Amino acid sequence: MLQFVTMLDVSAIKKEFPIFERRVNGNPLVYLDSASTTQKPKVVLDALVEYYSTMNANIHRGVHTLSEEATAAYEGVRAKVARFVGAREPAEIIFTRNATEALNLVAYTWGEKNIRAGDEIAVSELEHHSNLVTWQELCRRKGAVLRVIPLTSDADEGESSRRAATNNVDSGAQDGAVLGDGNLDVSRLDEFITPKCKLVAVTQMSNVLGTVTPVEEIIASAHKVGAVVVVDGAQGVPHLGADVQKMDCDFFAFSAHKMFGPTGVGVLYGKREHLEKMPPFLFGGEMVKEVDQMKAEWNDLPWKFEAGTPNIADVIAFGKALDFVDGLGFERIRAHDQELVTYARQKLSDFDGVTVYGPAVSGGIVSFTVAGVHPHDVASILNEAGVAVRAGHHCAQPLMQRLHVPATTRMSFSVYNDFADVDSACEALKNVYKIFKF
Repeated sequence: MLQFVTMLDVSAIKKEFPIFERRVNGNPLVYLDSASTTQKPKVVLDALVEYYSTMNANIHRGVHTLSEEATAAYEGVRAKVARFVGAREPAEIIFTRNATEALNLVAYTWGEKNIRAGDEIAVSELEHHSNLVTWQELCRRKGAVLRVIPLTSDADEGESSRRAATNNVDSGAQDGAVLGDGNLDVSRLDEFITPKCKLVAVTQMSNVLGTVTPVEEIIASAHKVGAVVVVDGAQGVPHLGADVQKMDCDFFAFSAHKMFGPTGVGVLYGKREHLEKMPPFLFGGEMVKEVDQMKAEWNDLPWKFEAGTPNIADVIAFGKALDFVDGLGFERIRAHDQELVTYARQKLSDFDGVTVYGPAVSGGIVSFTVAGVHPHDVASILNEAGVAVRAGHHCAQPLMQRLHVPATTRMSFSVYNDFADVDSACEALKNVYKIFKF
């Protein structure tokens, strides 16, 4: 039996989350779907109530006490986020609704201004639809070409077996290729990040396989050819943290709800030199400095990109989530994740017909299939025992095609999970075998 060495007191942590007091189908809730959204600690919930109970007012526009207090709290979180990701200044932090909107902001501002017909945009084979469809559509609008950095493969990848470009999409993946270790084939970066490449968009961590990508190596390759790099940190930040200056990425996007914060809050970090040259994304109140009947002057950073009344309460509550994460420390979080992944893979290896996908060293995610059983059926049977897992293509259909499956069942872990939760999931998995009479 593996032993925890991270010094995370999971029992105490779980008590900070009120939702774990409930039962599902008569069983204690076992929540293994944190890659979709994390549960919220009481400090975050209390912050929401406190805002609406004591300082509910619009920000930036009022001189009365409530507005000034709300403004100070809201902008205080912006400064906290800047410190959290290592930005040079709070003005490089833009609040959006989610990571998806943050990525689209880059596409509709930097992308529309800088991408031309014949230019290339590179993505990886691991991407969530938010960091794929966004760039597919930009390529379609501008006549650019999308290149796809492939995963490693167990099959021979000679020149004759590589897939040719079709419909403006050039992929290094093979038809019928066998998935290797779930890592990107960085030995071939020069093939896909060429002098024609103007933008590279890559995930920090796969939401399907848990693969932690070598973002610094990819960024260095991109910058050698003058390309701008957008990193999707939605999955990575909760498990790995981020230092955008160390990475040297140009843009970095993530969501509050995947790291114990409320839904409806996203973050876009951008280097000031890019943000200053980009046009606004939305138009209206707050994003303007001066307006007359025929023209307008845009506001300073970051408010140029934050039109209208923002999600004030949830941003303020997100500050408490950041404090919660800081109190745990990423070194312990990362070790905790890996212990759970290792234990889950070991337990699943005891089941005949189970295939586990992705690298053994990963960021708190284990995706698997049971031969002859659809992942939705697996998830439904586990739910009867109070175990919440995810089943489907996880908004990564091209990756599912590479795995040669329509979907997987996914266990994704957080700091409130322990070995007992994995045991509960595996005990419930036995019911799949009983029902399908293996």
